[in-house]
Amino acid sequence: MNTHKLEDHERQRCEVWTRVMGYHRPISQFNIGKRSEHRERRAFREAAQQELRALAA
Repeated sequence: MNTHKLEDHERQRCEVWTRVMGYHRPISQFNIGKRSEHRERRAFREAAQQELRALAA
């Protein structure tokens, strides 16, 4: 197991991109409202949706 830990000055910022209205865009370019909306998003999992449908039936 790798136990090496990086110091803060050794780290590199990770750019997160998302698909918005048919094209990809970095989250760092979002305005305050869009960033807030992005944080509230929930990941879609098809298996979970199928389970919910089965319970509802």
